[in-house]
Amino acid sequence: MSTSIILFSSIAYLLFLFFIAFYADKKTREGNSLVNSPYIYALSLAVYCTAWTYYGSVGKAASSGSLGFLTIYIGPILIAPLWIYLLRKIILISKHQRITSIADFISSRYGKSARMGVVVTLIAVIGVIPYIALQLKAIDASSSILSNEADWMSEILDGSLFFKDKAFLLALILTIFTILFGTRHLDPNERHEGLIAAIAFESLWKLVAFLAVGLFVTYGIYDGFSDLFSQATKQPELANRFSMEAAGVDNWSWTWMVLLSMSAIMLLPRQFHVMVVENTNVQHVEKAAWLFPLYLLLINIFVLPIACGGLLHFPEGQVEPDSFVLGLPLQYGQNLLALFVYLGGLSAATGMVVVAVIALSIMISNNLVLPVLVQSSFIQEPTTSHLGRRLLNIRRISIVIVMLIAYTYFKWVGGAFSLISIGLISFAAIAQFLPPVIGGLYWRGATEKGALAGLLVGISVWGLTLGLPTMAEVGLLSNSSIEEGYFGISLLRPYALFGLEGSDHIAHSAFWSLLLNSITYVAVSLNTLPKPIELSQADLFIEIEKYTTGEAEVEVIKRRARLDDLKLLLDRFLGKRGRKRVLKNFARRRQINLKATKTVDAEFINFTETHLAGAIGAASAKVVLDSVVKEDPISLEEMLIIMDQTKEIIQYSKALEKKSLQLEATTHQLQTANEQLKELDRLKADFITTVTHELRTPITSIKALSKIMFDHPNIDLEKREQYLNIIIDESERVARLINQVLDLEKIQSQRTQFPLQPLDLTALVKRVGVGMEEVFRQKNIAFSMDLPAIEISVKGNNDRLTQVVLNLLSNALKFCDSQKGKIKVVLEKEDTDFVVLQVQDNGAGIKQENQKIIFEKFTQLSSQKAGKPTGSGLGLFICKEIIERHGGSIRVSSGPKTGTTFIVKLPLHS
Repeated sequence: MSTSIILFSSIAYLLFLFFIAFYADKKTREGNSLVNSPYIYALSLAVYCTAWTYYGSVGKAASSGSLGFLTIYIGPILIAPLWIYLLRKIILISKHQRITSIADFISSRYGKSARMGVVVTLIAVIGVIPYIALQLKAIDASSSILSNEADWMSEILDGSLFFKDKAFLLALILTIFTILFGTRHLDPNERHEGLIAAIAFESLWKLVAFLAVGLFVTYGIYDGFSDLFSQATKQPELANRFSMEAAGVDNWSWTWMVLLSMSAIMLLPRQFHVMVVENTNVQHVEKAAWLFPLYLLLINIFVLPIACGGLLHFPEGQVEPDSFVLGLPLQYGQNLLALFVYLGGLSAATGMVVVAVIALSIMISNNLVLPVLVQSSFIQEPTTSHLGRRLLNIRRISIVIVMLIAYTYFKWVGGAFSLISIGLISFAAIAQFLPPVIGGLYWRGATEKGALAGLLVGISVWGLTLGLPTMAEVGLLSNSSIEEGYFGISLLRPYALFGLEGSDHIAHSAFWSLLLNSITYVAVSLNTLPKPIELSQADLFIEIEKYTTGEAEVEVIKRRARLDDLKLLLDRFLGKRGRKRVLKNFARRRQINLKATKTVDAEFINFTETHLAGAIGAASAKVVLDSVVKEDPISLEEMLIIMDQTKEIIQYSKALEKKSLQLEATTHQLQTANEQLKELDRLKADFITTVTHELRTPITSIKALSKIMFDHPNIDLEKREQYLNIIIDESERVARLINQVLDLEKIQSQRTQFPLQPLDLTALVKRVGVGMEEVFRQKNIAFSMDLPAIEISVKGNNDRLTQVVLNLLSNALKFCDSQKGKIKVVLEKEDTDFVVLQVQDNGAGIKQENQKIIFEKFTQLSSQKAGKPTGSGLGLFICKEIIERHGGSIRVSSGPKTGTTFIVKLPLHS
């Protein structure tokens, strides 16, 4: 394909992106934001998918199989559901503190520390430079493949000088493009809505382009997934490559790769910028938590098909696997598709470069350059009317420097490594932010010294295990350190640190750097005291509800300043228009007259510092304000007043909390009592219904039979005796029911405490059993007793225990098998303290759910013979009450169709 077409298409595409950004910025100034949408926000997060995703994933899949490329996407997918809690918290903090970068976030948490901002910025630059070089390599390689020339500018330029190198020219174009994108104005909120609109469009473009080449390979070259994979599996070498063993992937490496990608999705400077700084509405996080994983799923659907297709068409390393995405369309003469795909890769690379370099330029200017300038005479220069322009120039210079360093890294180091290897080196460096960020959000005891020490140790270990060995592998340093260890010490070999061998280099470095980072962070924090400002900032980062309740902060240092001095600072950094806008908003909200104000208090100073922080960073804003703000320590009297007020507030809060708890407890008690009353009312109704039914049945029989005998005095003798026997039985039934009701009333009222005395339980059980033998014989029940030959003495009431045994035997009779019924009584000592009585039957058994309620009042189970409840439902409840009055217990052991055993346990009488 003609290089002029490629060049024209690339420039046209970049100009179109600039037009989108310009238009979005214009609409924002008109008050009609185009990016205030959860869908645009979710698409902007896809800047995570760079040339690494576009080209490197296919290359990784081709070389390491189906499992090697997934780790960088599994991590973000796993952590995305937690964004609703974790990312939301970070965004709320950042909006309140006007945080503009990951360096600003960490330095703000640890007392707005300037040196913390410096260290985080340097780590970010060291970690991201290889990533930017990766994008240059991807664009350089893809353009060469598309033009089929070693130098796609050879038609225009001829020579070998660096400025005639196409990669240099690409870096120059991206530098200009980034400056136009990200340094058009100094926003006190550091947001670039035009940039986000362009990034969202890029995300759509690269997704559609990648899906297009995937569909072409899968359904254009082959007949779908099944045809493609079936042809791939027919080649043993290719089939084996997609096994876990061939991929060289183990659980240890997988775990660390996933962890690195989980940290990268939130802590990479460009990701923090689009996720946090550019966020327009914290509610967008909820939708992005599932939209972004969906995007990752879509863009990876065709990674394996393209990798398989490339291996089938370019065997034996004829083509670099990273270039399969472009090589396959070109192989089949699909030049238009190849150009479309190339622009998708250009989109993926430029999106990452622009956002990453903008984020780094903000960090460099705010945390490296500006703190030095504000401590010099620069800030007091009377001729300096608007320092914002100088800051923009500083950022533009920073962009140029970063791009030059990235280009140098690409030329000296990056060319020797695959895209995915370069990306993972960056991931491991940025992961060093994980302990201070997570610890700072949830651990109040974390200190600046601890976080600083941990970061320095972590990045040093990263440098020893990845940074320097990378230089050695390309010949910039001696290989002796890799083979023999630093200083000739074998335990300091970079790929086998402290004797840990056999691990993937990235996983090995991540393990040691994060482990030593975390240990140092915790150990130093536990042994150092935080400064007052660290405690204040820790409270703001941990207790995020302050942002919604509007709770005031207690100032431990009285700060005062002249209003004119603060206006001058705001003029210099925000411009007069920006200063008038923010002060007008403040005066309106606080309802104060600034024209009549000469000296301002801490509230106004905090407001000014927050808005300056949005433009120049928290650490620099603190340094700037220190030059004009007077600080007086709070006097002992004032501190005591604050403490008294705080004590009163705490006591009042505790009193309210106590009353609230008491009210909740009372409410719960009333609800419980109400439920109990309802239950008692239901039980009373059930009781009345049951007793009425039980009384009506025998009384009806007695009345009917008595009337028959009264109306027919000459009835024969046999009939008369039959009727009289029925009348006697029914009368006894009424008497039993009345007695049970009376027993229940006595037991529940506890008015009657029946006397206990020593008695022979063996004789009692035997007496009751013998008395029931005739009844069992008439019912064809096989009855047996297994009683000890010796006396077993318990302290109890003879009548009540007789009632228990009789009740249990009657209950067993009622539910026993009507055809082959068996009832057995067993009495034995359990140990030296207790005796156990068991009454067993071979009935249908009691279901598990019914075993919990059979000892409750008015509970009746259906009889196998009668098929409906019989009795009053009080027998077992009365038995339980009597046994417990004797200091014993009763339980049931049963199951469906396994019979029932009631087990009574009573203490022995010593």
